[in-house]
Amino acid sequence: MDPHLLRTYVTVARLASFSAAARALGYTQSAVSQQVAALEQDLGAPLLTRRPVAPTRAGERLLEHAGPLLLRLQAARADIAALVGAPDGGLALAAAPTALTPRVLRALPPTGVTLRVLPRADVPEAVATGAADLGLVDGLAAPNDPLRLADVAPLTARGAGQEPVCVLLPAAHPLAHRAGLRLADLADARWLDAPGAGLPLDHLRTATGSTGFRPALRYEGTDLQALTALAAAGHGLALVPRSAVRDTGGTGGLAAVPLAAPRVVHRTELLYAGAPRGAAADFAARVDVTRS
Repeated sequence: MDPHLLRTYVTVARLASFSAAARALGYTQSAVSQQVAALEQDLGAPLLTRRPVAPTRAGERLLEHAGPLLLRLQAARADIAALVGAPDGGLALAAAPTALTPRVLRALPPTGVTLRVLPRADVPEAVATGAADLGLVDGLAAPNDPLRLADVAPLTARGAGQEPVCVLLPAAHPLAHRAGLRLADLADARWLDAPGAGLPLDHLRTATGSTGFRPALRYEGTDLQALTALAAAGHGLALVPRSAVRDTGGTGGLAAVPLAAPRVVHRTELLYAGAPRGAAADFAARVDVTRS
């Protein structure tokens, strides 16, 4: 399958317009139509209806494959470019908000760092495509168990730390003064759905085998301070690593109660493609717990 034709098809399907795709790709509309027709002929199936422009059933299925395929091609190009190129002396790091633990922050070089805070699902792609030298992702796991990550490219994952987790809730909440909380007992509580800033609710469902943890409010940002403010105001509970909340103890209207069960930790992992070099290699050596 010609990736050039596939990329054109994906653009047309995304924009729902041959003319808009032509403008985006810098082609004539006739060239775009010819490329889509060539791909349809190659696959022996119509991929798009023309009026309106929309994927057929076969086209929808192809779109499911197209994203990972094109990402792999981009990752391969970035991997080879990094292999033959000289390191520039800086460090480009992509990280989920709660992956920036104190241990990670202490390991950052004093100069030459570009830090991009992204939703955790976007971090592997940033590393695979060369947008970042290294990535830091996090999630819930049994102690010393690796995270389950999407297979977006041949990336290496190494442990970069683990710590206990806490439930954030208002200081006036009836459970705020408990010594510990069981996650299963909170399945029917009001929760904050903040996949970019806190630990995602689907992680909680997986940890408990429950279908509960219904969101009362969805927060689509990556700001931890905004998440803690929402929890303190009573908009829902949130689960975060212990280091993400300092000096709470009921102050500021917020309490952070340790999670007693199930026995899970907040795990952080370092991601890279190929062998890190230069500043990336130095940083990787400092945070990689498998080398400690």
